Amino acid sequence: MTQPQKGLCAEPNLHAQYLLLNVIDDDSQAVRAKLSRVLDIFEHFENEHYEAMVTGVVAIGTGYWTEVYPGLIPVELAPFPDMQCEDRSAPTMPCDLFIQIRADRLDICHAVGIEVMDLLRIHVELVEQIRGFRYLDGRDLNGFLYGADNPRGMKRRQVGIIGEDDPDFSGGSYVHVQRFRHDLRRWNSLSSRQQEQVMGTTQEHNLVSSEQSESSHCVRASTVAPDGDEPRLIKQGMPYGDMASQGLFFVSCSASARPFKQMLHSQIYGNGEGDYDRWLDFTSAETGAAFFAPSVTFIRQQAKLSEN
Repeated sequence: MTQPQKGLCAEPNLHAQYLLLNVIDDDSQAVRAKLSRVLDIFEHFENEHYEAMVTGVVAIGTGYWTEVYPGLIPVELAPFPDMQCEDRSAPTMPCDLFIQIRADRLDICHAVGIEVMDLLRIHVELVEQIRGFRYLDGRDLNGFLYGADNPRGMKRRQVGIIGEDDPDFSGGSYVHVQRFRHDLRRWNSLSSRQQEQVMGTTQEHNLVSSEQSESSHCVRASTVAPDGDEPRLIKQGMPYGDMASQGLFFVSCSASARPFKQMLHSQIYGNGEGDYDRWLDFTSAETGAAFFAPSVTFIRQQAKLSEN
């Protein structure tokens, strides 16, 4: 049976280390072998420090896929959907590899990251590293709950993991990332009522606000299909920041590339009547990239084929 990567559907953790990498080595056979060994690192730390709830994800950039895995291509593999409307944009920063490391211990996240970078160092250059953290009871830095509409329990696998629709890549997932930078000084100048109007939910209990509108964040960023009642993305992102800048590192996993593109279009372009996502007046995406996270089975098999 195909084994998906555990990190794709994992429940939230306290800490995360996100690594964005470009491959500078033409030896794709060596890279394939090393990606399998990254999974070994995850497994080692998961076993040695089980209390830390370690999970990881290895994902390949859409532009690099055919170089590292020539041959079969995931059905919906596509570049990040670069969008812009007025002063709202979803810029793209293509990367070859995305490594997500999460754990309930910061030191373990760091240790895993060091081992991954030591393993890949001669093959890659580090484009960006972001350290995420759980904020309060799972909130974004704007004070509102993040990912409250995520699927729960067994639904997570149905939403996040490819089934038999694309049998060659069953167990895989389409991954999209964006780094948002928040203007919290401007945001915090709003009253609680104004903030709830922007978000469309109450801050304390995440209930539907009586003043929710078509431009509310929870409406425009909804991942529920118009003809359904189930979310179609797992949002895996976490807040990041220091005293100089703060924001959210957004990560989504899905069995299809379409839901993310549709959500992004809804946020930036809106509904055609001027109702875009008002939260984008207070945060802006500075990066964006699309990846595919193959199953553990696929990564292992491809590494073995390279050896033969």
